[in-house]
Amino acid sequence: MSYEVIDSHCHLDFAKFNKDRDEAIERARKSGVVEMVNSGIDYKTNTNSLELARKYDFIHATLGLSPQMVPHANEGKIKQILSQMERNADKAIGIGEAGLDFYYCTSESGRKKQEEVFGKVIEIADRYNKTLVIHGRDGEELALEMSKDLERVIFHCYGGSLDTMEKIVDAGHYVSIPTLVCFSDHHRSIARELPLENMLIETDSPYLSPRKGRNEPSFVRDSVPVIANVKETDEAEIARATVRNTRRAFEL
Repeated sequence: MSYEVIDSHCHLDFAKFNKDRDEAIERARKSGVVEMVNSGIDYKTNTNSLELARKYDFIHATLGLSPQMVPHANEGKIKQILSQMERNADKAIGIGEAGLDFYYCTSESGRKKQEEVFGKVIEIADRYNKTLVIHGRDGEELALEMSKDLERVIFHCYGGSLDTMEKIVDAGHYVSIPTLVCFSDHHRSIARELPLENMLIETDSPYLSPRKGRNEPSFVRDSVPVIANVKETDEAEIARATVRNTRRAFEL
């Protein structure tokens, strides 16, 4: 079926693409993925994301600071990434992924540090009027509370509760459905309940593949029929809405 889609969150710069990066990008374009958002998670991947965005006019960069690295990172490293975000904010379409990961981090001190650093990232998104891309695993409620004053917020790869999702929608934010929806009942129920005007779709590739092995941006299309099915609408409608929403969410 011919319709265009956008992969609103991927990591094409990761080592898993070293052997065939250009081919994977080409495959995505051929399959109708018109744009891709490449998300940085630290200093190196932010640099790589900016490089990809320079090389391809249909790839956009966001500059992030993954919560997973925060508990173990020293102050100098965190400061270096925060100032990199500020210096390059004008070249990026968003700030993130950043946020809270209480699934992997269970210590009180680690969580406190994540919260503190996330607060600084939110300030940067606010100061430069950039869309905030949130990684909020098991910390969705607090992440929503912390970012509530921002105009444009995306909860990437959302896997939280339906209750919190309702609050996210009430706040006028966006929720991104990952390709996990192809085999996860919970993600299908999220897709079913999420209003179409708040929905984005993503691969989070190279992770969460709906097929065997590595995920890649062209596979974002796998989720469209699944979402169309649970929402009892047609695929083209899902594709149209998520393209429109992604462009609105990132002001593309």
